[in-house]
Amino acid sequence: MVSLLISLIVLFAGYIVYGRLTEKVFSPDERTTPAIEKNDGVDFVPMKTWKSFLIQLLNIAGTGPIFGALMGAVFGPIVFLWIVFGSILGGAVHDYMSGMISSRHDGASIAELSGTYLGGFAKTGMRIFSVVLLVLCGTVFVTSPAALLDKLTPAWMSGTFWAVVILVYYLLATLMPIDKVIGKLYPVFGVLLIVMAFAVIGGILFSNGQYLIPEVTLTNLHPDGTPVWPFMYITVACGAISGFHATQSPMIAKCITSEKEGRTIFYGAMIAEAVIALVWAAAGAAFYGSTQLLNQALAGGASNVVFEISTGVLGTFGGFLAVAGVVICPITSGDTAFRSARLILAETFRLDQKKIRNRLVITIPLLIAGGFLTWFAIVNQNGFQIVWRYFSWSNQTLAMISLWVSTAYLLKVCKYRYGSLLTALPASFMTAVSLTYILMAEEGFRLHQTLSYMIGAATSVILLCIYLMKLMQKNKM
Repeated sequence: MVSLLISLIVLFAGYIVYGRLTEKVFSPDERTTPAIEKNDGVDFVPMKTWKSFLIQLLNIAGTGPIFGALMGAVFGPIVFLWIVFGSILGGAVHDYMSGMISSRHDGASIAELSGTYLGGFAKTGMRIFSVVLLVLCGTVFVTSPAALLDKLTPAWMSGTFWAVVILVYYLLATLMPIDKVIGKLYPVFGVLLIVMAFAVIGGILFSNGQYLIPEVTLTNLHPDGTPVWPFMYITVACGAISGFHATQSPMIAKCITSEKEGRTIFYGAMIAEAVIALVWAAAGAAFYGSTQLLNQALAGGASNVVFEISTGVLGTFGGFLAVAGVVICPITSGDTAFRSARLILAETFRLDQKKIRNRLVITIPLLIAGGFLTWFAIVNQNGFQIVWRYFSWSNQTLAMISLWVSTAYLLKVCKYRYGSLLTALPASFMTAVSLTYILMAEEGFRLHQTLSYMIGAATSVILLCIYLMKLMQKNKM
């Protein structure tokens, strides 16, 4: 209980102190934003700060900070540390820079920004990589709500039926102007996500001692002995740092009306997501009482665990919240995933998105690909887990690349001598995480753990040294 309270206080302090430092390094000014300068009524649409914040929160969150946090809690309360410091020092900085740099470049995607600051090869690679990630993300956020609806509705409404319904909604949300569907519904759903988290933690705290939140320990409590490094850092993505956010922040960068809104919208939404992740990690640990029991429950699906916790703690009201949250929240991340993929491909092929025909040409093939992966996840016993693992790794790899893009940008324009360290240090850390994981994971190269650690650490150090040399060269100029 004490650890949870301290963690929440540190997150709030991180927003106030480190958020202001991040803002100072970027140095927002009074220039005209793309939302006003390029207003097209479809993707570039000015919106109020509070609305942009709630849409950003729902875009980056969905059930990511719920599912990821629950799976991360299997390692024990050490996950609290990763959620708190990963968010303040990495995730929130990542989201802020992704959004603000995009705003400085007419709302450009992370793929385009990669080309601008890391070269043409990086642009091509990131175009492919980010679109694949977004399709995987859309698939993940079709499968989980469809699976829950399958269990709660009549037999003829199968998982496949609900997957088709969700994909049809994705088609509409991806095509429609951002202020018509997303702008009207997402603020309401964003509030729902927050209410759901606080209701659950309230039920845990006021349970008369029935549920006890464990205190932080550095001990790895994973029942299978899975090492914390790098697996926990891959598992808990959206609640700490997530490359998916680098595809979402540029979407809202097209809607902000002042650069000075950035800390509230981008940095603030990530801290809010961390609070949600922290709550669910604590709830999972407290409700099941041990990592062994939590791990066993997760074998039946993260959606089922959310439902069990919500109904167990809050009864019928909790059941309503769980169904609403686990169904609505992932869908709202899935549709913006496909929308972001549409925007990246539109940039690539220079297709004007004012025309509905051009939007259809891009959107339909994307949804066909998502539909195929959804079918694979449904008909295969471990299909969802397979898709989730590849999504998780590609997610953190994109975060690493996005942080290096931000570092290159700050090296070029930052007026503060060592300001680029703000992104270079987490970029180096995520390089080690991402590379080590894919080298030793079952879905990767399956190398020996020690060798994987050595290669991951060495690569991270080499890139950091290259960065430091460039920093010293700049300082001599």
